[in-house]
Amino acid sequence: MFPLSTKSILAILLVLMPLQPVCAQSEGREWGRWTAWGEQPGGTYLNPVIPADFSDIDCIRVGDEYYAISSTMQYSPGMTLLRSTDLVNWELCCNIIDDLTQIGPELNWDRMGRYGRGVWAGTLRHHAGRFYLFFGTPDEGYFMSSADRVEGPWSPLVCLLAEPGWDDCTAIWAGGKAYFLGTHFADGYKTYLFDMAADGTKIYRETARLVNEGGGREASKLIEHEGRFYLVFSRKSGRGRYVLAKRADSVTGPYSEERQIGRPDRAAREPNQGGIVEGRDGRWYFLTHHGTGDWGGRQVSLLPVTWTDGWPIIGEPQPEGGGAMVWSGRMPAADSVKLSIRRSDEFDSAVLPAQWQWNHQPRRDMYSLAERPGWLRLKAFRPLRRNALRYAGNTLTQRSFMTEGNVVTVRMDVAAMADGQHAGLCHLSSQSGAVGVSRAGGRARMEWRQNDSTVAGPVVCGRYVWLRSEWGLDGMSRFSYSLDGDRFVPFGAPYRMVWGNYRGDRVGLYNFNDEADEGAVDVDYFHYEWR
Repeated sequence: MFPLSTKSILAILLVLMPLQPVCAQSEGREWGRWTAWGEQPGGTYLNPVIPADFSDIDCIRVGDEYYAISSTMQYSPGMTLLRSTDLVNWELCCNIIDDLTQIGPELNWDRMGRYGRGVWAGTLRHHAGRFYLFFGTPDEGYFMSSADRVEGPWSPLVCLLAEPGWDDCTAIWAGGKAYFLGTHFADGYKTYLFDMAADGTKIYRETARLVNEGGGREASKLIEHEGRFYLVFSRKSGRGRYVLAKRADSVTGPYSEERQIGRPDRAAREPNQGGIVEGRDGRWYFLTHHGTGDWGGRQVSLLPVTWTDGWPIIGEPQPEGGGAMVWSGRMPAADSVKLSIRRSDEFDSAVLPAQWQWNHQPRRDMYSLAERPGWLRLKAFRPLRRNALRYAGNTLTQRSFMTEGNVVTVRMDVAAMADGQHAGLCHLSSQSGAVGVSRAGGRARMEWRQNDSTVAGPVVCGRYVWLRSEWGLDGMSRFSYSLDGDRFVPFGAPYRMVWGNYRGDRVGLYNFNDEADEGAVDVDYFHYEWR
């Protein structure tokens, strides 16, 4: 008989005791050191359920399906929408806001002035057969979009409040009326409840009722349970951000009762913002983000909710009140079809799949999926700042996952590059690193980039190059290239992926020309392998 490993013993225990959540202390799980996540054998799951930067999560259930939204800051199209049938396995459904210039001109490619701002947290609702998105931007105000089908098309944005300094809104229909709630962070984090038009297209400022204030209170959500109304929100403390709730017998208040429902937990990176939802199994859950500033961004976890004395306790209930982070639990449903988040792309569709988002609103005439079928054509134009990747328009990105092994490989045709052009595979956040090709004096060379510093490599004689980035849980990307698609040569120093502008690292494609709006590259595929 062979001795069982610690990992094997843990897996057996999870199968034998699927109903028991395992707390952070007993499970021994350390932030960012997981080698397993999501659904596990034996009908269990491990947190995080999505080990990638899906921040400011909100979640609802409509019938047998769950839908969640995630903020996207300056990335376009904005506000990512996900779908699940079991709260653990998710797929990308769409990005709701197709044109960020509906919000304001600073989000366009010719301004690029909304790093860390743009589309902040929102709320997703379903009422009378229609889906509604409400969200705020810190500079422009509150907006709404709606759709008959979750996949869209979503309506053009309606501005509900054209005023800076507001964030983290929510909405509810109750008693035949509609209500909107938002926090004025610029004025002491005062949270107001407003009457709203039944179709969600207008809020009535004169009806403002102060229902909460102070303490950096954010992440507000309104829910109804057994005839009571709950304002769920997070608050800062010296021990970290944690979750509270106020309750009232009427949606308009007074919200005089307050209870801590989730404990602060810095070791688990402060799970605090999300949506409380009743599952298909009759149990309640909290789908939340957590993460306080590492390269992986804010990951998504699923915590049980226990209704105790009329309060939703998040996680494992504690004797002193509130609930503690749990790292595992029983699957909410046993579905045979397992959804997953798409990452690779062969560029054989008429539109870009939902994992892709541009850095700010793109210049639409400078890329094409139709001019060379099966390839993405990126046309080069001048950046706002010379040789500055963060100020180059039409950089196409997706989220980098915080998992044990990630390999991204790109095949690119560089035959149509022009002098002054730079193109390749990049990592992007508040800093950047890249491997690619530059052209000057009629000659193309390999190029390694660290922010805006470059190192030239060998001459590229053929028309095709293969570019690769590999990283693991350490957040160190190692670049390489190939001129034949077979032998990859390491190139440049390892790049430490970073957090910045409320975003984790993103991996993607860049292309610009410092000299003229001239030149192009064609990308055959973007293969993202992971474990």
